[in-house]
Amino acid sequence: MGVKGAEVNTSIRKQFLIGGCLYFGQLIVGYSIGWVAPVLAKLQNPEETPLDSVIDDSQAAWIGSIMVIGSIFGPYLSGYLCNVIGRKPCLYIGGVIFFLSFVIMTFATQIYMIYVGRIITGVAVGIIFVINLVYIGELASTRIRGTMLTLTGLSNTMGVLLAYSVGPFVSFSLISWIGAAMTALYLVAVFLFVTETAVFQVMKGRRDEAMANLASLGRQDDIDEIIARANEKPKSNMAQLTEMYTVKSNRMAAFIIISLNIFQQLSGVIAVMTFVTIIFGMTGSNMESHISTIIVGVTQVVAAIFAPILVDRSGRRILMLVSTAGCALSLAALGIYFYLYDTGHPAAESLEWMALVSIMLFFLSYFGGFGIIPNTFIGEMFTDTCRGFGGTFTVTIGWVVGFGVQTSFGYMLPALGPYTTFWIFAGFCALAFVFSVFFVPETKGKTLLEIQLILERRSIF
Repeated sequence: MGVKGAEVNTSIRKQFLIGGCLYFGQLIVGYSIGWVAPVLAKLQNPEETPLDSVIDDSQAAWIGSIMVIGSIFGPYLSGYLCNVIGRKPCLYIGGVIFFLSFVIMTFATQIYMIYVGRIITGVAVGIIFVINLVYIGELASTRIRGTMLTLTGLSNTMGVLLAYSVGPFVSFSLISWIGAAMTALYLVAVFLFVTETAVFQVMKGRRDEAMANLASLGRQDDIDEIIARANEKPKSNMAQLTEMYTVKSNRMAAFIIISLNIFQQLSGVIAVMTFVTIIFGMTGSNMESHISTIIVGVTQVVAAIFAPILVDRSGRRILMLVSTAGCALSLAALGIYFYLYDTGHPAAESLEWMALVSIMLFFLSYFGGFGIIPNTFIGEMFTDTCRGFGGTFTVTIGWVVGFGVQTSFGYMLPALGPYTTFWIFAGFCALAFVFSVFFVPETKGKTLLEIQLILERRSIF
């Protein structure tokens, strides 16, 4: 019994070792997102920018948003390649593209080089994001799969925190060199420790390799399930798109998930993450803006740690309601502070803490529910045969909207003022709350079939 227990622990450790390599890749994804905040501050500082002149607000907006263009194409590229050349080669491809993007930005002396680097970064983000979820889903034992999948979100926020913490204290080029160095280590780790998944090995007729692979992971008993999954003929994207709109439960699932993804982006979360250092620079606070940014990064990590626990204990629907309400109230409070500050109200001086606390509460609320539940619904609401394409399709729509929000943000701040901008974001969070009241069902403790029956009964189409 003791020997068997030791073997189980060894196999679990191997799963987490491989998972750790993937989490390192997800940390780089977070670093590339957080990279923008300290970099924009440097590009607007005549003493730190490597460019001929400081950037204006419109250029800052494009640097913050243009990555999304690449992110739109990355998932579709990896979705095709992972079934042709395998999961592990796609991890290499994502890592190499990341390395290339960081090197380009390290030597950037013209604004267009940064634009190109950020688009390439987006492609890598899209590839790693999708392949990590696919790989971990095929790697992990049933009892630890949920934990391993939720750790990707924690890794992402830790990457953002790393960029927030290191970026303000190093040069423009060194920020990107750090990203390139991390990517090189990631590629080495993938080479040394990551194997191909058993599902892909069975797809390619390498059953003996798959059995040996599963045995090393302590999953010998799963071989029949793996063979059954791998032998299922995958549907084309067009067939999955057709099923998404011809099956009633899938139509309702698409309506709910697409709407929530759009509301996510209209909350302004990515824009606030991207421009957070600039936002704090506008508050008039005595605290240095990069210190406030680091505090916000820590807040994101804390929220990401507790979010998976809250989802499984409290339920999806109630958490969505609390989370969206918290986002709306915190952004409204942030708008109130900026209104008082910009109009010279005497109360503003005694409320300097309000901006930092409001943004901290916003991220606690967002990552405590609003930021994770729509992705949870992707795995719960769609039928098995269209879940892959349905997830990619709905997330892509959200990213397209996010591109518009991020691009507009740099123009909204000077044109409308920060208080109007944040009140608009607060209004969309309030709409997300109302939408959740009427359309979001509770899926906690229900089987996939029960969820699909609920969606059929509640379908409005």
